Amino acid sequence: MTPCSLRETYSGIREVSLYTEHLARGRVFLTGTIDRELADSIAAQLLYLEQEGKEVQLIINSPGGEVNAGLMLYDILEGLKVPVSRWCCGMAASMAAIILCGGEKGRRFILPHSKTMIHEPLLSGGVGGSATSIQALSESILETRRITNSILAKHTGKSLQEIDAATTYDNYMNAEQSIAFGLCDEIRSSLL
Repeated sequence: MTPCSLRETYSGIREVSLYTEHLARGRVFLTGTIDRELADSIAAQLLYLEQEGKEVQLIINSPGGEVNAGLMLYDILEGLKVPVSRWCCGMAASMAAIILCGGEKGRRFILPHSKTMIHEPLLSGGVGGSATSIQALSESILETRRITNSILAKHTGKSLQEIDAATTYDNYMNAEQSIAFGLCDEIRSSLL
């Protein structure tokens, strides 16, 4: 059920989605698992706000998800011509952490009790098929790792070797550690 508020209009009282109200103020929510459907919805909202010339406040609470869908969002965010602030509220893990850290320095925030987590791209499901197919899959995963680690290195200021070492395991960081690592810039106690 979508949370709503009541608004009085010239034609009477009507329900308005809180997400619609937030979008009107430039707030976009990246919550839940990143998949193609969520990424498409967020991309549409981001492009709408850019067209309207509105500053974007991206609020992130996500365990990550599909790398390709996340990279699409990363690319769109990088190309926006309006200011974008990124906020970690709860958890920004895996692909969501990459989206968080991709922001402009000075516009990447984290709430005091929020966390981030980075790691290598994961393969879901069982691996099967011919040796050639398995080799191609392995090469694809390694290429994805190179891409995601390069993004992390670019935005954190860490070397690729430091990022490779930091992503060999599920690397959880609290707010202070996230700032020290370079994923965020500042702890804020409020979204406003």
